[in-house]
Formats: sequence, structure tokens, C-alpha cells
Amino acid sequence: MYLEEIHIVNFRKHRDLTYVPSKGVNLLYGPNGSGKTNILEAIHYCSLAKGMNRSLDRECLRFDADYFLLRSRYIDATGRETEVKVSYEKSREKKIVVNNEELKKFSGIIGKIPCVTFTPYDLGVVNGAPQERRRFIDTALSQSYRTYLDTILQYRRVLQQRNALLARHDHDRQIATDLEIWTEKLASYGASIIQERLSFLDRLEKVIKPLYQELGLEEIPGFRYHHTSGRISGEMNKKDIEACILERFEAVAAQEFMRQQTMIGPHRDDMVFTINGIDARKYASQGQTRTFLIALKLALQRMIRDIIGESPVFLLDDLFSELDEYRVDRILSILEGSAQAIITTTEKRSFSTAECMNIEEIV
Repeated sequence: MYLEEIHIVNFRKHRDLTYVPSKGVNLLYGPNGSGKTNILEAIHYCSLAKGMNRSLDRECLRFDADYFLLRSRYIDATGRETEVKVSYEKSREKKIVVNNEELKKFSGIIGKIPCVTFTPYDLGVVNGAPQERRRFIDTALSQSYRTYLDTILQYRRVLQQRNALLARHDHDRQIATDLEIWTEKLASYGASIIQERLSFLDRLEKVIKPLYQELGLEEIPGFRYHHTSGRISGEMNKKDIEACILERFEAVAAQEFMRQQTMIGPHRDDMVFTINGIDARKYASQGQTRTFLIALKLALQRMIRDIIGESPVFLLDDLFSELDEYRVDRILSILEGSAQAIITTTEKRSFSTAECMNIEEIV
């Protein structure tokens, strides 16, 4: 999959811009504040219905505009064309149109245009709060498997209903019966989510380890999954995982009634990223953290390609910061021929394998 063209109107710094990248590696350079990241964010909107850093739609409006409009055209591995239009007005909700058909739900765009991003904000995936890692794996899995996206959406709806009942619990027999029903549903959806996450992390670990070698690193990366739902392993089937979750619900029932919220489940789980078996969040240096994140995103790009048969568009913001020339050359050699990559940088760099463009040439 590659982006053939994107037209940007009244989005962030750009009043009217058309960007046409090459199919391979693209370096988009210019000074800080020139709008390079805004272009990546517009592409991200057309892939995942939101900006890279979770900004609100109204925050993406050009300061003197009442609307923004993004029109993009993608070509997949079979040569099929997909057109995506994202529009937003102050007085109306955002609208997404794919091949002239308006989507009823924004989640409908997920997986149609696979996309992997690297930004400095993503460092929180490695060393930030647990929700950053949950968001990472949920986004990755949702782009790879539509069934996972449907399951996670159902889980969130059931979780909301169950929390509402916990807030109302006053030993009423009907509420207790309803709570039991929602608990069983939550355990079922939760078991599916945990099973998919464990399988995904196992595959991802097998991909990231050789990537470290390709990057010239002798360290060994790894993953561990931290459960709130009991003793669960990757060898367990869905029914066994579900049984563990239900058992844990019984154990924490008193705490849940007191706190009026669901205390266990995949919405509270965490992933531990390790380097040589040690928790990267606690002990990795800034350079190790950044390198781990880059390798993680490279591995994710390869894995999604293997699962769906399409290479995701790769968006890399400020990639070269704090990297030496040797590491930069290694990364570019990995990217070459694997997918379309659009990389922002502050300075012009000459690489035979990449097309270099000054943002001033397209604004």
C-alpha cells in the first residue's frame, strides 16, 4: 500500500497543499515549525481517522479557518485505488468518505489503509503509563484483524454497562442478576482480547529479535504480558482464560463494589518491554529507549505486512534525532524496498536510496 497523493486544505499550518511522495523512502526536510509533521498528521487522519498525537479535530483547524479538508489517494499491491476524504467543520461532526461512500462509524476506516507511525511522543509506549502500551497493541491488532477491533469495541460497551451497575449496586436482587450477566459477557470478550494479545506479542518478539541484529545491536529485546486476571499463559485456550477471569472477579468483588468500577481485565493489563531481560521502562537509557521504539515500529510494519498482505504506509517524524550515521544507514537499508516511508528531518541529507524534498517546494 502506498500514498499516491494527498491534498490538504486549512489543516494546521497549511492553507492549500498537495503532496506527492514517491513509492519508496521519502525524506521531507525543513526547519522546525515549517509544517512537516502536519503533513504526516494529515496522512494519519486518512488512515486512522485521527491525528498522530490524539489532538481534537478543532485543534487541527488552521487558525483563521472554519473547516479543514483532506483528500488522499492510495494504491494497494493489486493496483486497486482507494480514495479517502476527511472533512471537518466547526458546526458539524467530522465526516469520512471512502470511495464516495460515507462511513457510518469512524472505526470503519481502520484496516483499510494500514499505517505505522514513529514520533517522539511514542516514547511513552516504552517508558510511559500502561494505557500507552495498551493503545499501541490495540491499534496494531485492530489494523491486522477486523475481528479484534469488533471485539474491543464490544468489550468497551460491556465494561461501561458493568461499571454503571457497580455504581448503582445496593444489594438489589435484579441489579445483582444483571451484573452477573454483564460479568459473563465481559469475561468472554476479555478472554478473546487477552488471547489475541498474547499471540500477537509472541509473533512480534520473533520479528523484533532479528531486526536488532540487522540494526547492528547485540542486545536482546523481549516482551512480557502483565495480567490482572489471574495466572494466564499463552498456552491456554479461550475457555480456560475465561474461567480464570471469572474466578478473579469473585476474588475482587468486594473491592469492585467499594470502588464502583471493574478492577480486572484487559483494560487494566500491561505489557513489559525488556532489553536483555530487564524492564526497559525502569532501566533503559534514553538512547536504548529510542532504539527499542524504532525497532518495535519496524517489526510492527513487517508483521502487519505478513498478516494482511499489504505493507503499511510508514510515517516517521524526526527519526534521525539522536541517531548516529551508522544507525541511520541501517534503518534506511531496512526500509528500502519494504514499504513506502515518509520521514521528516530538519536538515537535508543525501541518501541514494531516498527521495529528498524541501517542504518549501510544496507549500
